[in-house]
Amino acid sequence: MKLSRYARERALALPPAIRGMLWMALCSLCFAALNASTRTITADLHPWQTQCLRYAFGALVLLPLALRQGRGLFRTGQLRLHMARNLLHTAGTSLWFLALPIVPLAEVTAIGFTSPIFLTIGALLFFGETVRLRRWLAIFFGFLGVLIVLYPNLRLGLSASWASLLLLASAPIASLSYLIAKVLMRHDPPQTVVFWQGVLVAAFTFPLAIYFWGPMTLQHVALFLLIGALGSMGHYALNRSLRATDISASQPARFLELIWASALGFLIWQDVPPVWTFVGAMVIFSSTTYIAHREARLARQAKEDGLRPGAKSP
Repeated sequence: MKLSRYARERALALPPAIRGMLWMALCSLCFAALNASTRTITADLHPWQTQCLRYAFGALVLLPLALRQGRGLFRTGQLRLHMARNLLHTAGTSLWFLALPIVPLAEVTAIGFTSPIFLTIGALLFFGETVRLRRWLAIFFGFLGVLIVLYPNLRLGLSASWASLLLLASAPIASLSYLIAKVLMRHDPPQTVVFWQGVLVAAFTFPLAIYFWGPMTLQHVALFLLIGALGSMGHYALNRSLRATDISASQPARFLELIWASALGFLIWQDVPPVWTFVGAMVIFSSTTYIAHREARLARQAKEDGLRPGAKSP
């Protein structure tokens, strides 16, 4: 007990930016390990069976919360919106799971860095947010980075790049799902949103999973439990990072996910990512880091404007 209290006090004594980056580094490690574990399972089981069980076990891992919260974990007044959002989420993640067994883990991670770009475009289209020239330039360079990542496959033709294009197509759908989740979290706590995501995606993919069902072993069950735990731990670390400091301060540590993914890809499958993956990832990451920095700056400015004497209350 004394050791844990000492470690907590030492951690709290660190500058907020360092704490945020350490939490983000843990988050990136969890998500890289989660993707590697999921890809390992898709070597034995069909992607749709894997998708169904991945989300089912994700909901199962959250059930201990029900012991503390009771029915509050399941209660929602937004069930229709949850269903609409998770139909969309099912479509996006189906593309991701179909591409996962084929695309190298480092490339999966590099394309995953595009999420803030699509979130910015989604916020413009659906929430009417203003996107000025500098953020449009960041978005342009982000897509340029995507083309750099995909270049080795694109030059070989569609037959060599279809899985990468499926992965890229899943990114805007996942971003739209995230935007709807932000709306849902105005009414429901995050754990309720995550719980219904697990239950509904598992339910929507169940017919396809049954059709393509393959035999499972105890090793598969253990991996699914590990994936559920890694997902929960990764989201917890992400939330702690966001609580410790601005996302613009902790975002650089997110690039470690590409390092973890490259290392795991080499150790498990002997994947050696081409240099284009790292160059493109750096371009994407630079653009999304600028977007995060710009949004954090605008949020601080809006907060300061709201605190000025005579300013209108929001």
